[in-house]
Amino acid sequence: MHTFLTILFVIVSLVLVVIVLMQEGKSAGLTGSINGMADTYWGKNKGRSWEGKLQKATRILVIVFFVIAVILNMN
Repeated sequence: MHTFLTILFVIVSLVLVVIVLMQEGKSAGLTGSINGMADTYWGKNKGRSWEGKLQKATRILVIVFFVIAVILNMN
C-alpha cells in the first residue's frame, strides 16, 4: 500500500507541475481592468473554457496531493 501511494504521489506531483505550467498568467494588470474582462463573453464563460478546466483540475489535484501527503506522513 505504501509503495502504491508513493507512486501515485509522484504521478500526481508531476501532473500538477505540468498543469500549473500550462496555465496563463493572472497578471493582466491595468489592461485587464480597463478592458472590463468580467463583462465580456469570455469572462462569463471562463469556467467552460480550457483555462477554466485547467483551474478545476489544479484544485482537484492539489486536494489529492495533500491527502496523499498526509496519509504517507502518518505511516
